[in-house]
Amino acid sequence: MNTIKTLLFNRFKIFSLLSISIMLSIVLLMVRIKLTHSFFYLFLVWNLFLAVIPFSITTYLVTVSKRKKVGFAIWFSIWLTFLPNAPYIITDLLHLKISSNHLLWLDVLVVSSFALNGLLLFSLSLVDMETLLNRYLKKKKINFLMILILFLSGFGVYLGRFLRYNSWEILQHPLDLFSDIFNILLSPNQHLEAWLFTFLFGLFLSIGFWMFKVLHRP
Repeated sequence: MNTIKTLLFNRFKIFSLLSISIMLSIVLLMVRIKLTHSFFYLFLVWNLFLAVIPFSITTYLVTVSKRKKVGFAIWFSIWLTFLPNAPYIITDLLHLKISSNHLLWLDVLVVSSFALNGLLLFSLSLVDMETLLNRYLKKKKINFLMILILFLSGFGVYLGRFLRYNSWEILQHPLDLFSDIFNILLSPNQHLEAWLFTFLFGLFLSIGFWMFKVLHRP
């Protein structure tokens, strides 16, 4: 109970702003549903829920005392598995191509607002994880690992958007998942789009996270 109180007190501003931003996204979605009588973009709510998971994990971890390396490694693995779900929402902009012309502006607002929340959750969670890693690793190793995480997130988004894998399929269909991953790694010439997407999306996330850290610095 004390942990929850401390958490709410220390992060009241962040929780408040996130809640307002998420509520705005939901209101925009409800307006679209009302005007179009279509529930097409309702999947954005589920995608945003998945984006909240890595942020929830790091929010919890920063409020508890230092864990043993094995315990932290397990949490880190779970966190990394779900992390690409946060920036994944950006790729939902692809659905705008089927929007009707007269309400295209509303669809842009709806998808963009959910994507913005995904990026905020992604960046906040990364900042938390960087703080947590300071308990276990030296600065140089952390810098390298953070860059690796950003590009792995780009690869994770590719797996989700184009190969249609979900985070939990690492448990449900691990053989199929790892088979596709190894094919991409071992045959880069046959999967140029995967490498290009991973590099460019990872670069986009890296620059965005660097800007976020500069602005987020007290």
